[in-house]
Amino acid sequence: MISVTARKKIGEMLILFIIGGLIYMGIELLWRGHTHITMMIAGGLCFILIGVVNTYLPWGLNLVWQTAISVAIIKVVEFIVGLIVNVWLGLNVWCYADLTFNIMGQISLLFTILWIPLAIFAIFLDDWLRHWLFGEEKPRYRIL
Repeated sequence: MISVTARKKIGEMLILFIIGGLIYMGIELLWRGHTHITMMIAGGLCFILIGVVNTYLPWGLNLVWQTAISVAIIKVVEFIVGLIVNVWLGLNVWCYADLTFNIMGQISLLFTILWIPLAIFAIFLDDWLRHWLFGEEKPRYRIL
C-alpha cells in the first residue's frame, strides 16, 4: 500500500506534469500554430525534471547555473522524444534538419538559445507553484 506522503507527492507531480505539458503545448501553438499530444508528454517531463533538480539544488546556487542545467534537461528530453516520435515512430512532429548546428534534426543551437528565457520562466513557475499550491518554502534567488 502506498503511504499518504507518497500519494501526496505523486499527486503534486501529476499536477506539475499537466501544467508543464499544457504550457509546452501552448508555446508550440503560439510559435508554430499547431502542436501534437506527444508535446504534452515532453513538456510535462521537462517541467517535472526542472522542478526536481531545482528542488534538490541548494538555494544558494545561482540562477545562471540553474538555467544552464534546465536548458540541458530540455534539450536532452527534446532529443530523446524526437528520436522516439520523429525517427523511430516516423510521426515527423518537428524537424530541425534545415537549421545550422542541429543534431540528427531533433535539436538545434538556435532553439537551445530560445529555450533560455523559457527555462528561467519554468524555474520561477515551478518554485512559485510549489510555494502556493503545496506550501513549500518561499522562493529566493541569487542571480550570480
